[in-house]
Amino acid sequence: MNKNQKLKTNNKKPNKMNINFNKNNDGLVPAIIQDATTKNVLMLGYMNEEAFNKTKETYLVTFFSRTKNRLWTKGEESGNVLNLVDMKLDCDNDTLLIQVNPKGPTCHKGSDTCWNEENNSNFGFFSTLENVIKERVENKDTKKSYVASLFAKGINKVAQKVGEEAVETVIEAMDNNDELFLYESADLLFHYLMLLQAKGFTLKDIEAELKGRHK
Repeated sequence: MNKNQKLKTNNKKPNKMNINFNKNNDGLVPAIIQDATTKNVLMLGYMNEEAFNKTKETYLVTFFSRTKNRLWTKGEESGNVLNLVDMKLDCDNDTLLIQVNPKGPTCHKGSDTCWNEENNSNFGFFSTLENVIKERVENKDTKKSYVASLFAKGINKVAQKVGEEAVETVIEAMDNNDELFLYESADLLFHYLMLLQAKGFTLKDIEAELKGRHK
């Protein structure tokens, strides 16, 4: 993003944000850095008014480095810059939430985040369910696990089950029983997650495909 592109700031223009830089004696406010896509927190830095203004002007996140005692643009040496997407101010006007598109790892130690975590998308309970399916398949306990027993029958059986659940979902969609429609929809999603894994894919692959179409 370059500085001619529109910056979202929670319906406020950046220069109208009433940031209280005087709340602390050092003139700094915390800046929480969040990936605009995955919503993962990448790091925490500090900005003074000059760093904030430079970030607005360049669309590259710039902090005030307390160790270097100067402005510091993230990635100025490594090239792992943080491209600005959005800035928001909290309710007390003394903490910034900076949403970014990171280029490369954020942490100086080489990890995606300063908490040594991978900056991957998380789909909430669906991600948990994916992991449960993976564990059941790897355990191969066909007597106790429906997932393992279905996988043991081969991908054709998994695909067939998705087809059956899809038909049942369509049938319930044309009826007036919302409870049954939601029940069959849940069955369809569950078996579709199984089919994805049987083909060697995950929701992240579907996300990437849809993002590619959205461009």
